[in-house]
Amino acid sequence: MTDALLDVEHLTMRFGGLVAIDDLSFSARDREITAIIGPNGAGKTTVFNCLTGFYKPTVGRLTLKGHDGERHLLERLDGFRIARAGVARTFQNIRLFPQMSVLENLMVAQHNMLMRASAFSIAGLLGLARYRDAENEALGLAEEWLRRINLVESADRAAGTLPYGDQRRLEVARAMCTKPVLLCLDEPAAGLNTRESAELNDLLLDIRESQGIGILLIEHDMSVVMRVSDHIVVLDYGEKIADGEPEAVRNDPSVIRAYLGEEEDSTLPPEVADDMQSDAGARG
Repeated sequence: MTDALLDVEHLTMRFGGLVAIDDLSFSARDREITAIIGPNGAGKTTVFNCLTGFYKPTVGRLTLKGHDGERHLLERLDGFRIARAGVARTFQNIRLFPQMSVLENLMVAQHNMLMRASAFSIAGLLGLARYRDAENEALGLAEEWLRRINLVESADRAAGTLPYGDQRRLEVARAMCTKPVLLCLDEPAAGLNTRESAELNDLLLDIRESQGIGILLIEHDMSVVMRVSDHIVVLDYGEKIADGEPEAVRNDPSVIRAYLGEEEDSTLPPEVADDMQSDAGARG
């Protein structure tokens, strides 16, 4: 075990005779963006499902340093307890409440805190000060995130009517309203155009710097990965084949072979290499 925010040790996930994740170990730290990348079917989302309680790992220890430095063994917790420990997640397919307003989506993310403050409705029904204070705090946090994602003027608009890129950023903001220590983002740039991807990059970098939390990122868009990541873990057929800083990972022969199915001494096509290089340069 290290002093990392998250330690994944010997994670293995089997589905019958299929080994989806095979003896995976890596660490993620505070104030860093750790990307998990790999070809389709490499096991990336399975890792997230193990971390967030959708799956119980066959083998492995998943240790999270939660609020106040308390350590939680995520593989032993139910999903809702993992959320309480400080893990928040978004999904590849947007899962907003489309008929609720933008503001309501941010308020509902704070449901657990508000329910505790209301003594499970009693204090809320009686209008006690403890609940009014908690409600004002929740509203203030929601308004802060509306400003951060530039959606103040859309606060009363139904979330499902927002442009796609705004919905993506709203989903990230909703996750942040749970006050996580670890934010897990599954393909947040999926379907975004160039401008929207740039806005997402800025949001993730702002979260890393201003909130001081760790971000775990699954992403196929290398323009996002190479621009924002501090640390990259590469999977192929459920096994880790590379683990390090973006520059080292980009030039790793095993990574090139996994993505292209070519020999280790092959090089990336010029158009791919140029894209990755320019993104790394912009990041630096």
